[in-house]
Parts: sequence; structure tokens; C-alpha cells
Amino acid sequence: MELQVSTASQAGHIAITAVGELDLYTAPRLQQALAAALTEQDFDRVVVDLSGVEFCDSTGMNVLLSGMKRVKERGGTFELAAPRPAVRRILQVTGLDTVFTVHDAVPALDAT
Repeated sequence: MELQVSTASQAGHIAITAVGELDLYTAPRLQQALAAALTEQDFDRVVVDLSGVEFCDSTGMNVLLSGMKRVKERGGTFELAAPRPAVRRILQVTGLDTVFTVHDAVPALDAT
């Protein structure tokens, strides 16, 4: 399955939405979107909407961890939103649910 990635921004907040499967073959698409958003925009908060992600493997998790590191290096916050049960389970099993800030729902771009 393909991965579709879209980006929106407003007032220093970047929202990246991923839909599909996040795996070895599709993770570079999310990585490129994160890199482009972080390079081109001034931001203080990045939210990755995972509500449309049906599957995520270790490569996908590494892309998210790398994105979080880059955002934090620039003084911003990095959050995951609305992971489906399968993705939430991976976060829990790996302990990454304590590393990432995870929201049950997708916050509004202008919400803090």
C-alpha cells in the first residue's frame, strides 16, 4: 500500500498527515515531508496525524524519532496524533508512548 503525506501550517504550527502504511518502502516519503517542512518553515510545534496510518514498522518509528530529534534541536515540540490501535500498540510495546507526546485526537493547528 502507498503512503500519502500532506502538510499544512499555520502560525508556527506544522501538521503533517500520513495515510496508508508506514514501512521500509514508504517511510522515505514521510522523511522527505518532515525534512522539507522543517527546512522551509519557521515553527514551534509539529503534529504528525497518524489517524490514517494502518501499519507502521521499525523504519517508520525511526523516521518519527528522527523527526522528533530535529524538531527538539530547534526548540520545538513534536507530537503524534490519533494513532490507530495497531500503531498505538507498537508505541506501547516499544515504550515509545513514553518518548512521544501522543494525543488521542488531532489537535487544531492553532491549539497549544
